[in-house]
Amino acid sequence: MTCPPLGRHVLLLLLALQALCPRLLPAADTILPDARRVLILGDSITYSGQYAEFIKAYVVTRFPNHHVEFLNLGLPSETVSGLSEEGHAGGKFPRPNLHERLTRVLDNTQPDLVLACYGMNDGIYLPYSPERFAAFTNGLVQLRKQVADRGARILHVTPPVFDETKGRGPGYGDTLDRYSAWMLDRRADGWDVADAHEPMKQVLNERRQADPDFFLAGDGVHVGELGHWIMAKAILRHLGATDLDNVESAAAMISTHPNGVEILKLIQQKQRLLKDAWLTDTGHQRPGMNKGLPLAEAQAKAAQLEAQIQALAPPLLPGCPQGP
Repeated sequence: MTCPPLGRHVLLLLLALQALCPRLLPAADTILPDARRVLILGDSITYSGQYAEFIKAYVVTRFPNHHVEFLNLGLPSETVSGLSEEGHAGGKFPRPNLHERLTRVLDNTQPDLVLACYGMNDGIYLPYSPERFAAFTNGLVQLRKQVADRGARILHVTPPVFDETKGRGPGYGDTLDRYSAWMLDRRADGWDVADAHEPMKQVLNERRQADPDFFLAGDGVHVGELGHWIMAKAILRHLGATDLDNVESAAAMISTHPNGVEILKLIQQKQRLLKDAWLTDTGHQRPGMNKGLPLAEAQAKAAQLEAQIQALAPPLLPGCPQGP
């Protein structure tokens, strides 16, 4: 029995669409199945935001049917410990304390998941001390309670590596090693902790053996694109991404999608527009920050950018598997 002409056309169309479906990741429909809004908290490294942008780009290019909103409200100089060194910023202002703004941020953003990366500023760039360590750990416990009280989940990220060769703070690398080790030990107590510290430290040590001038952060703290990619990769692998083992850059990650470069550029525009608007709207005590657009105006512009992103990564048809 032969198919009528229309039937053959439909069959050919279905075969063509099937060929466009990406391969399915093993045992995963998405790396964030229960999240619709992710709030990202941290200090200047988070405010810089590249690792958050890379995570968003991964989700868009691998799981176009799963729309996750990422809100970056990282704040430069901030700590979770509430500590500040004497004469910080030339004596202009003390370090802002996350807990001064945390209630407002959580109530206004109402996230499903909080991703928090603290520690870099919390030891105040000094050798380890039990008092500063206690302030850091207590700050994390308070953060967890606030998030849990709102029915949300939290994913902690160990602090980035501190490079004593480039940064001023003898012994501070050991301080952050200890902070990271304590956080990882909390996994036994049910904490969800992604380790960015050790992968960054490993890359730094290995590359510096081959090239003594190699660095991730010119000032020992604020990493460039490679450092942000290592952070993003560590977080994504912790969340269940299985296709990044041999991916050594964000450019390689987005290259698997035909519109990857354009998608990442739009994500960067959207994230950088929204973070200043949200920080201005929720308020903080850090002088010198950009004054964002009124939140409603920023959200309207962000919606236009999101429409462009979705046009470049349209939802898959029912039955077409997601994943790289």
